[in-house]
Amino acid sequence: MSTIELPPIFHPEAPTDLETLGIPWPMVVDLTVRRLNLDGVTSLASLRTKLKLPYAVVEAVFRYFQKEKIIEIKGSDENGFYLSLTAAGHKLASDRLQVCHYAGPAPVSLSAYQAAVRVQSARPKINRQRMQRVFSDLVVEDEILDQLGPALISQKSLFLFGPSGNGKTSLAERLVRVYEDTVVVPYAVEVDGQVISVYDPVVHQIADLESFEMDPRWIVCRRPAVIVGGELTSEMLELRLDPATNIYAAPVQMKANNGILVLDDFGRQTISPTTILNRWILPLDRRVDYLNLSYGLKFQVPFELMLVFSTNLEPSALMDPAFLRRLPNKIMVHSVGERAFLEIFRRASDRHGFEYAPEVASLLLEHCRSMGGNKLRACYPRDICEICACINTYEEDEHRLSASILERAVKVYFAQSGARSEDDALN
Repeated sequence: MSTIELPPIFHPEAPTDLETLGIPWPMVVDLTVRRLNLDGVTSLASLRTKLKLPYAVVEAVFRYFQKEKIIEIKGSDENGFYLSLTAAGHKLASDRLQVCHYAGPAPVSLSAYQAAVRVQSARPKINRQRMQRVFSDLVVEDEILDQLGPALISQKSLFLFGPSGNGKTSLAERLVRVYEDTVVVPYAVEVDGQVISVYDPVVHQIADLESFEMDPRWIVCRRPAVIVGGELTSEMLELRLDPATNIYAAPVQMKANNGILVLDDFGRQTISPTTILNRWILPLDRRVDYLNLSYGLKFQVPFELMLVFSTNLEPSALMDPAFLRRLPNKIMVHSVGERAFLEIFRRASDRHGFEYAPEVASLLLEHCRSMGGNKLRACYPRDICEICACINTYEEDEHRLSASILERAVKVYFAQSGARSEDDALN
């Protein structure tokens, strides 16, 4: 289910000169000489396009490079002059590459980024009908939706907990669907002459909108949804400097600004829950985060995002009451009822091309209750139907879901067999 892509509420104006560009002149020179070094022979029009710089700024750099004998003109056509670096230009480029390798779109200023994130804070319009539409591809009880809805309106942190296999991750992944609007995200941000890369094509989905006039250093994207699990490390929560390129990568929470950050399997990371929560205790309270450059300079960025924790561990085992208070929305995702279980099985059967048979559904219900500890988990029908489909493929049989195939799948899924009793008899 895709979101309705409305134009962003914030349209940064396109800069016209160095003053409105908002970044230092030396950085503009460095970017341009590194781009020229990378391209070999290029045109002023190409430089404007690749560096997202206004005509007046590119023209000023061109005149400066001519004066300093950094470039030479290789020719011209209807698109303008074609340039390349001179020996002096290659030396300058080599020097500037020692400082940083960044040669992409010009960054925006820190103050521009801060203002943009603040003005784009999420204010979703949510009611019960909208929640039912957003989660229509899942079988979710109204009780859960009626707890999630107000939590999303508040835009405060959310804690999903309960037994594994009941859809916490699936719920968390879909929360971003409640947003109908888009936001602008910068390619990069400049801080103290350093470049921090923010736009991440893995995280930021470019919105398919009709073009409109704005600063090309920003991209119109859907509100981001960043999901991290057991791979989360303390380094991912801070600026990371690539020693080979001297380009900083934004931490996960900065990439998730104006959207949602999900910590899946919370409590199973290599870093302790206390370390994670201590890192974010101030941002959760004040909606600001503090980051450090490699040489110690500290600066502030907005923490305008919804933080979602998902875990199958008890909340009290992960944090003390002071932390629990800072997570105001705590929702237990419990095992499903019989009606919901059968509907999940019907949908899973449809996906695999099986004809739904009530007697097979009843048999599955019986097996899952007896082998699953009398708890019906939402994942059982999906997982078992998938095993049944694989059995059909292996047997080169018609696509069907019979009682015998179901029993084979259940036996594999719940690791039940007669092997234990036979081993015990031998011992």
